[in-house]
Amino acid sequence: MKYGVTLPLSGIDGDVERLVEYAQAAEEAGWDGVFLEDYIVYWGEKNVTYDPWLALTAIALRTQRVQLGISVTPLPSRLPWKLAREAITLDHLSHGRLIIGFGLGDAQDRHFGETADEKQRAEMLDEGLEILAGLMSGEPYAHHGKHYTVNDVTFAPRPVQRPRIPIWIGGFWPRKAPALRAARWDGFCPAKVADAQGDGSIKPHDIQAIHTFVSEQRANQAPFDLVAGGNSPGDDPVRARAHVEPFAAAGATWWVEFILPDPGESKQALTRIQQGPPS
Repeated sequence: MKYGVTLPLSGIDGDVERLVEYAQAAEEAGWDGVFLEDYIVYWGEKNVTYDPWLALTAIALRTQRVQLGISVTPLPSRLPWKLAREAITLDHLSHGRLIIGFGLGDAQDRHFGETADEKQRAEMLDEGLEILAGLMSGEPYAHHGKHYTVNDVTFAPRPVQRPRIPIWIGGFWPRKAPALRAARWDGFCPAKVADAQGDGSIKPHDIQAIHTFVSEQRANQAPFDLVAGGNSPGDDPVRARAHVEPFAAAGATWWVEFILPDPGESKQALTRIQQGPPS
């Protein structure tokens, strides 16, 4: 299992440059990946929000080893061809370290007159994913769908990674549609519909169920990433390992530590990064 950190889109105490510092600290401490979420307005209208693609570009230029990812971009709110160009550029700047994640997007992050309903957004997501893959192929590509049109075009350069940049899908479990969509691509970043007690955390038994479901849907045996996440006790390596090992046993290939400090908690967040992954 690989280990990553998710850093806040609001920066560290509102400072976007410190995201780069924390990413460097993660690389030095032995983490395998650094991930950012993607919102236009982050968790409320008054919160500081930075662009994750630009922030990851800065991180790419200041790190050497860690994989870099977006988890996840609301593809129906973006132009697929613009995202394809940005992703290819970032894959080259990072020398092939990029992972891109896509989903429908948070219903609370729609502030600009978007009128598509959830069914239409799902259609746009699926079309957009096909366009991304087609443009990353480096071959002549055209698409004439319900929501998008791409006339014959060839994107150059191709991504560093072959056959393309890995694509992860985000979505809620136990809803089946996101997992079905993920099975057609390279990975799944599940969130969970909260239960009657209000608990929305992913548990090892959820990972096991997702792993079984996705495995039954996949037509090939190509590598597939299944992402679990949460918080592990960095000050106790034994407890930390005990916390994440059931997720690995259930089929998770990544554990992503949520480093999302409230204002004034940045030192504790940096300490957790420096303590290293729970491996």
